[in-house]
Amino acid sequence: MFDTSRLTRFLPPRMQSQIDAYFEAFEVLLSVKDPKVLGALGPSGVRGLLLHRGKQGTPTDMPATHAAHFDWTYPSDQPEMADLYRRAKLGQWNGDDLPWNTSVDPLDPEIPLIPEEFLSFEDIEELGIKLDALERRKLSYSMCAWMLSQFLHGEQGALFAAAQVTEAVQFFDGKLYGATQVMDEGRHVEVFNRYLDTKLEKLYQINDNLFVIIDSLMTDGRWDMKFLGMQIMVEGLALGAFSTLYKQTKEPLLKELLKMVIQDEARHVHYGVCALREHFTKHLTERERQEREDWAFEVALLMRNRFAAYEVYEEWFEGRMTRADWRNVVYRSKGMEDFRTVMFSRLVPNLREIGLLSPRIMPRYEEVGLMRYFGGLAADQLTAEKLLSDLH
Repeated sequence: MFDTSRLTRFLPPRMQSQIDAYFEAFEVLLSVKDPKVLGALGPSGVRGLLLHRGKQGTPTDMPATHAAHFDWTYPSDQPEMADLYRRAKLGQWNGDDLPWNTSVDPLDPEIPLIPEEFLSFEDIEELGIKLDALERRKLSYSMCAWMLSQFLHGEQGALFAAAQVTEAVQFFDGKLYGATQVMDEGRHVEVFNRYLDTKLEKLYQINDNLFVIIDSLMTDGRWDMKFLGMQIMVEGLALGAFSTLYKQTKEPLLKELLKMVIQDEARHVHYGVCALREHFTKHLTERERQEREDWAFEVALLMRNRFAAYEVYEEWFEGRMTRADWRNVVYRSKGMEDFRTVMFSRLVPNLREIGLLSPRIMPRYEEVGLMRYFGGLAADQLTAEKLLSDLH
């Protein structure tokens, strides 16, 4: 990223942060090489990264333009999706059955929400900011609440996108399965919101990068782009994020909540791989496939940047360190590195499986350090049971 510190070092800290944010946004948009991808992501980028539409305190209206695909013959046209539908019916659960009577103290050092080493307090101290034991626990509590807030916002996006996909998908067995995913996502919104509201009593606004992705996929009229954006990108990365937090937290209610959500998410990503594998490799022109390949790469970068947690920075450190300093703290922190590792180890194999990791795009993934995840298992080879067993 372009280093703005030499240009802004004599400005007030708040202005330095604002300029850094604008430069970061412009860098993301200017890095998009395909004009069609820029056309798809650009308006969402302006609304999210520059205008901060998700942070204006009012509901956001996103124009949804897609064709609802009806088939009056009701064919059984996708055996793999039909099997997912059967499994989804058996896998339904009630959020009220979670142990909500569990007492949660976000500052209890004996039952930490996330481990103390999750954040690099050493890097913070090197910037001249000393945090005592209580302040460290409060900052860790803020980071966990921030992550869960982004999970909640992402699940609201997934709820609406799943409804759109159910209308637009070309496979009838996919429509039946999609109906179960709408139910799943509604349940996820319910339990994450309940946990944040009644246990952590804290909610952060939506991260700008996440807003851009949701805005882009909700307003794109192509059914396969909705699938790619939600089922592969957002759901795939969410599965990795949920898995990391499930492994690291010691809080029993949160652990049980995440376990149930992970079982649903494993089906959701499998659905995306199943729907797009044949479509991308056999039914698109090479130009269309390349556009989707470029789009997926740009969204991967947005998702990587999403976890810079600038909302926590603004609450805790704005005026005490630069935005760039905070970004370095986050990128060097062990917990955030674990998050990125698990998230992209879930995402990259799925992109490979659906035909969006050709030799043409691989150097760009290599350049940003993501090709190391190429050889992992795709979602159609991973069951929820295996995912959970690997986390113990």
